[in-house]
Amino acid sequence: MSEDVLVLGGGVIGLTTAVVSAESGRRVRVWAREPAPATTSAVAGGLWWPYRIEPEALVGDWSLASLSVYEALADRPEVTGVRLVSGVHAGIRLAGLGPWAAQVDGLREVGPAGLPTGFGFGLRARIPLIDMPVHLGWLTRRLEAAGGHVEAREALSLPQAQTESGASVVVNCTGLGARELVPDSSVRPVRGQLVVVENPGVEEWFTAVDHASSATTYLIPQPGRLLLGGTAEEDDWDTAPRKTTADAIVERCARIRPEVAGARVLAHRVGLRPARDAGVRIDSERLPGGALLVHNYGHGGAGVTVAWGCAEAAAALIG
Repeated sequence: MSEDVLVLGGGVIGLTTAVVSAESGRRVRVWAREPAPATTSAVAGGLWWPYRIEPEALVGDWSLASLSVYEALADRPEVTGVRLVSGVHAGIRLAGLGPWAAQVDGLREVGPAGLPTGFGFGLRARIPLIDMPVHLGWLTRRLEAAGGHVEAREALSLPQAQTESGASVVVNCTGLGARELVPDSSVRPVRGQLVVVENPGVEEWFTAVDHASSATTYLIPQPGRLLLGGTAEEDDWDTAPRKTTADAIVERCARIRPEVAGARVLAHRVGLRPARDAGVRIDSERLPGGALLVHNYGHGGAGVTVAWGCAEAAAALIG
């Protein structure tokens, strides 16, 4: 076994990075300020798609690397939480996407006949849909099987984390926490609120983005529930659900599928996406004591979409 690696952050980025490092033969620990079910990752809708993430030149490769992993994991959805599900992105054309789109099997344009009323064009695809609580649990077990483990512990500073852990490599996957920990003032929240309801029979996912406002509309069927969304409110730190926002979400989704208007509400959820002005940061530097510090944060609203590609990029910096 090679040198110790300390990963800071217990969301999907931190756990995936820890798994890749541990399975390459390193001794890995994860310090998680909060348990996986309490992270922003657990709130995410879980649909694979490069959404609200930069830099565009790198995101495509990271996304495709992750897509390949998820397609394999979809063979065991009850264990991994990953399924391949069909659905529609309304209001998007292939010409508006990067080169990565040509590598997504079955991605095709559709016209009004294949869309809800009011939409003139969109894209149909069968792509990974990840049940995030199940997937986070699976990642934790996979890490443990590779010899790693998760500790409930918060890093007060990067040098302190290295000193107290004795690790020769620290990987910063703290998401929004990087704003204070690095510190990096360009990291900021993009608030997302959703409503969880009993599924009245919706089998396909649907998304539509209103680029003129912070409102999005999506219906994402997960086992035992239907996720209705959502919002993308920049620089909003409020983690409490807002009734007016929830009512508006249900109203928008009911225009797409009227049956959700009467669906029983199971929960309200809010997550703060960890956006960064310059996009994802994956690079390395040295801590004062000489230990290697690798950064892997700033994934915005697409952490699960790029998790495996970014984990491989971060692992490559460890050497």
